[in-house]
This record gives sequence, C-alpha cells and structure tokens, in this order.
Amino acid sequence: MKKDPGSVAFHTLGCKLNFAETSTIARKFENVGYEKRPFDEEADLYVINTCSVTENADKEFRKIVNRAKRRSPHAKIAVIGCYAQLKPELIAATSKVDLVLGMKEKFNLLDHLHTNNDDQEPVVIGNTEVDQLHGCIPSYSLGDRTRSFLKIQDGCDYPCTYCTIPLARGKSRSIDPEILLKQAREIGSQGVKEIVLTGVNVGDYRWDTQYQLLELLKQLDQVDSIQRIRISSIEPNLLTDDIVEFVARSNSILPHFHIPLQSGSDTILRLMKRRYVRELFASRVNKVREHFPEAGIGIDVIVGFPGETDAEFMETYEFLKATDFSYLHVFTYSERSDTEAISLPGSVDLPVRKERNRLLTQLSDEKNMAFTLAQLGKRQQVLFETWKNGILSGMTENYLRLHVKHSNSDLVNTIATTELVSLADQKLFGSMA
Repeated sequence: MKKDPGSVAFHTLGCKLNFAETSTIARKFENVGYEKRPFDEEADLYVINTCSVTENADKEFRKIVNRAKRRSPHAKIAVIGCYAQLKPELIAATSKVDLVLGMKEKFNLLDHLHTNNDDQEPVVIGNTEVDQLHGCIPSYSLGDRTRSFLKIQDGCDYPCTYCTIPLARGKSRSIDPEILLKQAREIGSQGVKEIVLTGVNVGDYRWDTQYQLLELLKQLDQVDSIQRIRISSIEPNLLTDDIVEFVARSNSILPHFHIPLQSGSDTILRLMKRRYVRELFASRVNKVREHFPEAGIGIDVIVGFPGETDAEFMETYEFLKATDFSYLHVFTYSERSDTEAISLPGSVDLPVRKERNRLLTQLSDEKNMAFTLAQLGKRQQVLFETWKNGILSGMTENYLRLHVKHSNSDLVNTIATTELVSLADQKLFGSMA
C-alpha cells in the first residue's frame, strides 16, 4: 500500500500575489495526496510564504516559525518567497527551519522535501541571482468560494529607492494571455464569482507591443462564467484614459481603483524615483471620478521617507485632504537593506514617523466615513461572502463591506441588488432591494 505522504499547512505573508502562489503550490501537494490543514493545527510540514516589503513582515515571520514549532516540534518547516530569496542564509542561521527555497525553486518545493538533511542544518536551495529569474509561473487562488486572485505578471522594472521587490522578484514579465483566459474559465467553473487581477506591477502587463493590459481586460471581460473582475493595484502613470473608459463600459470590471501615491510632495517623489508628479496623480483621480462618481478609490502612501520634512509631509497631508478618495493604506517607512533609500540623508525619527502615520490614518477614517455616508440610500450589487448569526456580509462593487440581516445562508456566493440603509457601530447595513 502506498504510504500516506502526511499533512501540510500553509501560511502566507504579504500581498495578494503571494496568496495566489501559495494556493497554487498547495494544490500541488493535495494532488499527490497530502492532507491540507489549517496553519493553527498540527501538521507534518509547515510552509511559510514570506514577504520582504516591511521590517514587520520579517519579524512576523519569526513569530510564525516559533508558533509552528511549539505546535508540532517534530514537523518540518519550509520557507519560500521574497524574504527567502533576499536573506536565505540569515533565515537558515536564525530560524528553526529545515528548507529555504529561493524564487526559482519555490514551485518545485515537493521535489526538494527529501533532500538529505542528516546534519540537521537548514538546507538552502535555489538561491538564484535575481537577474537569472526568467518566465512567469501561472498561479491563482482557490479555496475562497467567492473570490480568486489571478496572477497576471511578476517582477518590476521600476527602480523605486525604497523597494526590495525587484531585488526579490526580478524584472517585469507577464503570463501568456491564452493561459490567463483558460485559468479564468477554470476559476469560473468552480463557482467563483469574482477575480482579482494581481501581480507586482499589474499596469505593466504586456505580452507583446500590441497586447497590453487593456487588451487583456477586454478579453477577460468576455469570460461568461466570471461576473466580477477587480484590478488589485495600478500605478498612476499606467492607469490610462483608455483603461478608465473601457472599465466604464465593461460588463464585469468593477468601479474600484487602488492607485499608489506614496507622497504628495514632488520633492519626495523624485527622491523615491517614482515615475510621476502629484499633478499627474490628481488627473488620474479626476479621470476616474469623471466616469465613476461612486467609485471606490484606494491610495497607498509612505510617511517618514528619508528627507521628508514637516513641510513636505504637510504637502502630502493637504494634497490628500483635497483628493476625493475612499480609503488610504498608510505605511511607515522602514529601512530595507540593499535599497538606495537606506543611504539617503535626513533620516526621520521614529516617533515622528508614527505621528505622521497617525494623522494620515485619522484622515483616512474621516474620508472613508464621508464616502460611506454618501452611499446611504443608494443601491449596489453586493457579492455575499459569509453568513453568521443571521447576518450576511459581502462587498459592494465599489469596495464597501455591507451587512444584511437575513435568515438564508444559501445566499453566500450570490450577487444581489442591495440598498445601503444605515451605519451603526462602524458597520454599514443594507436590505435586499
């Protein structure tokens, strides 16, 4: 009788792209007989897909390793992902892990599990130089009944001075559109209603000079089995008029745009080596609002970048205060080794960084409340994701979480016209129209 390979549990740190890749790797394990378990349960193998965007992601990784070892002292631990590519020797030296795989080999994890490890030292495999990363492994997430993350590209050609992602994932490269259309149909055949297009730099998707993101959106919009498509995040200089105008007349692409700003000061944007000035960013928001008055608009912003004076922070604050958005993702700058920013002068004291984060987080809360209140009395198509204690919860097209009191749990993974009625205890409530 063939031996049962055992049980495996996965934990993902970081972005939607990591979740898509973890899910794809997990399906490989299940296909050869592994029992997939939640990460908070005992397992024979724990796989941690890491992130390197912030210092907190590195710290969180070590906590996760320690929790897994306490739960199952004899389990093997494999580490993959961005942090594993950038700092494999550090992981092997300071963590209780068995296997560390760089970017080139993470999808081949199954093949490396039985690597000879008699000396009980962690094995580092696939520590490939980033310029040797070629091709783009197709990936998508399954497991959530309602939503799937579909990876359309990997890597980035932008030299932002604070960012480690190009160091970990290499140059921008995209997936064959025929593969993506096939995967979209596969996802739809599983009953999933919504696809989120993800990658490192989604707006840079290009299969050839004539086939870029707009052409992919047009074809995905024709996949009958997928009712909703979101673009996860897109650089302002790549969010073209043609894309905004196509989304406005599309069948399935939702009025939700997440656009990184990072700073409202042109001086800081130049230090960051971003590819736009704030006026271009403002024009992109205005273009979206021209076509989608009710669109959800999310913005990334970094506070405390080296050289950011009080005056330059206030430029960002006032610029955002005058911008019509629905939420912010506020990041406190953290020093990352091997980036250009780490050697820039004018380091901002940590308490100042935290205070700037607090101020922008407060502004985000105020803007989000105003945006939400402005939606009351309107009708939205809502994809319901969960039902608990008589409450359905789901997302509107413009990315508001809505709750509806309803006795029928069968409405999970259905889309229904819903009126937005009230706000109570920081929660938005509605009723079936």
